[in-house]
Amino acid sequence: MIKTINLTLSQEICSNQEALHLAIAHHLQISAQQLSGFKLLRRSLDARGKLIKWALQIEAYMDQAIEETAPFLPIWKDVHDASSAIVVGAGPAGLFAAIELITKGIKPIIIERGKEVRARRRDLAAINKLGEVNAESNYCFGEGGAGTYSDGKLYTRSTKRGDVRTVLQYLVYFGADPSILIDAHPHIGTNKLPKIISSIREQLIACGAEVRFETKLTDIFCKENVLKEIELNNEERIPCSYLILATGHSARDIYTLLDKKGIAIESKPFALGVRIEHPQSIIDTVQYKCDIKPEWLPPASYSLVTQASGKGAFSFCMCPGGIIAPAATAPGEVVVNGWSPSKRNNPYANSGTVVTVDEQDFAKYGYTGPLAGMYYQQAIEQKAFVMGGGLLQAPAQRMIDFVNQQVSNSLPTCSYLPGIVSSSLQETLPKEIATALKIALKDFGKKMKGYYTNEAVLVATESRTSSPVRIPRDKTTLEHIQIKGLYPCAEGAGYAGGIVSAAIDGMNCAHQIALKITS
Repeated sequence: MIKTINLTLSQEICSNQEALHLAIAHHLQISAQQLSGFKLLRRSLDARGKLIKWALQIEAYMDQAIEETAPFLPIWKDVHDASSAIVVGAGPAGLFAAIELITKGIKPIIIERGKEVRARRRDLAAINKLGEVNAESNYCFGEGGAGTYSDGKLYTRSTKRGDVRTVLQYLVYFGADPSILIDAHPHIGTNKLPKIISSIREQLIACGAEVRFETKLTDIFCKENVLKEIELNNEERIPCSYLILATGHSARDIYTLLDKKGIAIESKPFALGVRIEHPQSIIDTVQYKCDIKPEWLPPASYSLVTQASGKGAFSFCMCPGGIIAPAATAPGEVVVNGWSPSKRNNPYANSGTVVTVDEQDFAKYGYTGPLAGMYYQQAIEQKAFVMGGGLLQAPAQRMIDFVNQQVSNSLPTCSYLPGIVSSSLQETLPKEIATALKIALKDFGKKMKGYYTNEAVLVATESRTSSPVRIPRDKTTLEHIQIKGLYPCAEGAGYAGGIVSAAIDGMNCAHQIALKITS
């Protein structure tokens, strides 16, 4: 007999297989001998009470042998001479779209404006050490996209979009730790993602895919609203009947191109604010209600949300034991993001803390039309560059000083490598964002005792939370509402957020193309 049960147990029991076996048997009201064995299906940390425990979902086997789990073995097809589809962008959406195309017998041709993952590291070093931004190779552009150097958090609520587990299984197949299959909030770590991305590329090429780095989509040609050709690097034109546009939320040149060509796009709300960094020890103490965190506990995280001055304000992309990274995609702007290594063992905790903005906010500054949000976003990032004094130094302020509108006399040590500069974020951010943040921070301090402190520093700007533009598509076919053969995909098109949901959207777009090619 097999039975699935849920248990909440102490760390002492969970870390001892014999004790865990006895606890499961006791719960089932059977003898230890009757319990043949068990499989751990799901685990999450329950820190709500005074005693911190693990919540487990377990598959228990009674009086029968444990059934071996069949290994995940994708069906890789040889597509060297197959019909092709072009995928623009080698981020999670583009790579998983390519995987899906191959399993359907279609050859993906991947076009990536940036460099392959290892060569990309030199450009990241130049950003961190010299403040120099390569507009084609940075934290957002390059093999693996923003996901490669954005922590590797895999938690998603987008379960209705597709099969989350299949995405996780692929990641394990390519080298991720199998624990991501059972953790409630799975995480790979920025230090481990590059090797996984390289393994995916190698598999794609072995099957017959083409991968072209440092190759940029510069034009799209249609006839009677049917996709016919694309232009690469302003010089090469190639036939194209099926195009998955998975360029990410920072490809402003693509939005501008589509608008110029009269291809339908539309402005959409997004969120913008700052990245807040605390000492990790403060977050641990607050969340775990203890002075010193036991070694078995992971660095604590948090999730906060409130309404402030008529706007939604919330924490975003929380990185325990993390680092604040410079995510600008062009010279003359400051953008910050966060990531954590697999062990999450840095001394700081950081999180985006942002406020929703929409067309009414854009219009206050004279920005209208489908690119209004993009120009609003860009102007704030450029203002932050000026307030930081150049070289990607970021304007920053201690938390309570910001709320009290006082420029900080000093700033705490910060993980942001280009450096932070004491500045008035009231001047850096639009009034509506600064006002809402002040209210939100006080409210967060009431919800999470110890959060509201001058030991925390606000670093501007966290502005690439999602795309400020949506590229409209048919809900069923996922094809652009106007251009046949064009498939707007994932974050850059306004339809996904994060590695897993972007990967699912890429697979869904590829599936729709496969239905057309094979019909």
